[in-house]
This record gives sequence, structure tokens and C-alpha cells, in this order.
Amino acid sequence: MPERAPFVPDAANERLPATPTRAARRKRESAQEKRTRAGAIAARLARAYPGLECPLQHKNTFELLVAVILSAQCTDAAVNRVTPELFRRFPTPKILSQACLGEVEPVIRTLGLFRAKARSLKSCAQQLTDEFGGQVPATMEELTRLAGVGRKTANVILGHAFAKPGIAVDTHCKRLSRRLDLSRRQDPVKIEHDLRRILPPEEWTGFSHRLILHGRAVCHARKPECKKCIVNELCPSREVS
Repeated sequence: MPERAPFVPDAANERLPATPTRAARRKRESAQEKRTRAGAIAARLARAYPGLECPLQHKNTFELLVAVILSAQCTDAAVNRVTPELFRRFPTPKILSQACLGEVEPVIRTLGLFRAKARSLKSCAQQLTDEFGGQVPATMEELTRLAGVGRKTANVILGHAFAKPGIAVDTHCKRLSRRLDLSRRQDPVKIEHDLRRILPPEEWTGFSHRLILHGRAVCHARKPECKKCIVNELCPSREVS
């Protein structure tokens, strides 16, 4: 039997990968480097998605609040199909608060969790009427006291209705924040705080809004289109499905 030749590693296998692994990048990146990279990502996203128009159709802050509550686990397009009739029937918090659930539910029946959302809308409208004179409040503390309103919804309202900086962490923002290694957290509130630390306040509303748009258009959950991604070389997870 011929003697086996000694194993010689393939030179190609010895080369360091051109793209550092996610783990390697995490170990090397300082806080300042992460802030610099986050700023570069924000700038590229701003060029790709220059507008900040809310995709939920509304004419006033009350309508925006209702639409955002309805958008939970639902597409914006689906919400926009039901809100015109909803706002026609219940144009103010007082009128909505006085409606029966049996009047509200049929209008939003095509949306997921429509019964729970109808209850939230009616309770929220009652709170607006009783506690805030029919007006949508403009602080995080007051907004999150309302039925159906968490920090994500409150941040959308603050950013789009009152021009107050806020980071709305939905499923897209959460996924992209982790893929981009801007946060390692799972909890949306902790992700929000991480992004606040590495971005200036004037970027908060626009950055989270654009992450959501980019998540829908390119950085999909199951099969991200890395070759089309404008922040590809700034992402430690590129080409990783």
C-alpha cells in the first residue's frame, strides 16, 4: 500500500475571509466606532428613503392614533382600506367612545385581532374624552396610559404628529437593528435605548422609520436581498440568511 502523502492545507483555506465574521466585528468595534457606523447607515438610508411621510392615511392626530393602533400585526394597506369608513362613522373620540362594539367591529373585521382592537379603540376614545378633553396627548407618559398604546405606537405619534424625536421599534426595526449589530437585545424597549445611545436625537424618528421601510423592501426576515442592500458593507450579517 503506497504511503499516504502528508496533509498540506489548501492555501485558499488559509486566507483570512475578506468579510469579518459577526463575532469578530463585535469584539473589535468600540462604542465610538459603532456610533460612526450607525451614522453612516443613517445617511445611506436617508438617501434611499428621503421622505418621512407616514404610510397610514389620516387627516389629524386622532385619526393617526387610531390607525397606528389598528396596524398592530397588520399591513398598512389593510388598515388604509378600513379607516375611511371608520373615520366617517366615528370622527371624534367622543363619538367613538359612545359607540357599541357591535358597531365598530364590523368596520374593522378584515383586520387581525379585530375584536381586541375594537375594545382598545373604544377604551382609548373614552380616556381621551374623559382625561384629555378629546385631544391626543403629546408626551410618552400620557400616551402610554391609553388603551392599545405601547412605546412603539407612542413614538410614532410623537414623531409624526408632534415632531418629537422617538424610535419606533416594530418587528422590522428590531430585526434590522440586530442584523446590523446596532443592538444585541431582544426586548424592543432595550433596543430603543441602545439606538438612542448611538444616534443623535434628530435622527431617531427618521432612522427607525427608514429601517422599517428597508426591512419591508430589502432586508426580509427569511431571505434578505443583501446584493441589493445599500448598507451591505456596513452590515456584519451580510450574505447570512
